[in-house]
Amino acid sequence: MWLLVGLGNPGDKYDANRHNIGFMVIDAIADDYHFPAFKSKYQGDYSQGTIGGEKVLLLKPQTYMNNSGQSVGALAKFYKIPADRIIVFHDELDLNPGKMRVKFGGGLAGHNGLKSMKAHLGTQDFWRVRMGIGHPGDKNRVSGYVLSDFAKAEKPQIDKMIEACAQHVADLFTKGGDEDYMTKVAR
Repeated sequence: MWLLVGLGNPGDKYDANRHNIGFMVIDAIADDYHFPAFKSKYQGDYSQGTIGGEKVLLLKPQTYMNNSGQSVGALAKFYKIPADRIIVFHDELDLNPGKMRVKFGGGLAGHNGLKSMKAHLGTQDFWRVRMGIGHPGDKNRVSGYVLSDFAKAEKPQIDKMIEACAQHVADLFTKGGDEDYMTKVAR
C-alpha cells in the first residue's frame, strides 16, 4: 500500500493559497482515479482506492501545516505503511511556479510540514514531490507569500502542473519511476 499525502491548511480561506498546492494535487488524484468521498479520521481527511493496480491511501492532514506529521504518523502507523512508501506533495519556495522535482529523503529546507512529518515518522526518508511556488525575494515576506493565492497569470501553468502530477502519479510506484514522472510532468 502507498500513502500519498498533500500538505496544506484546512479551511475555505486557505483553499487557493500557495501553501495548499499539496491539497490541490490530492484532490486532482482523487478526481482522476475516482476515489470515494474523503472520510475524517486520523486528524485528516483520507480516501482509499487503487491506482495502476496498487492500493493507495490519499491524505490531507487537517492539523494545519506545522503539525501535519501528527496525521501522517497516525495513518501510517495504523496501516503499517513504511516511510519509503509515503509520497508527500508540498510547496517549494526554491522552484519557480509550475516547476516540479521528485526526491527521496534529504534535507527539509525549513519546511515546517516536512519537519513535523520527520518528527512523527522518526525519519525523513520518504518521497517528496516538490512543487514550485516561487519565492517572494525576501525571507521576511515568506510567511505572507505562502498564505497568499496564486497570481492570475500563474494559474494556467499551476493548473497544468497539478493535472499532470495527478495523471502520471502511477509512475512513482515503480523503481526509477521518479525520473519518468518528472519528464512527463515537465512537458
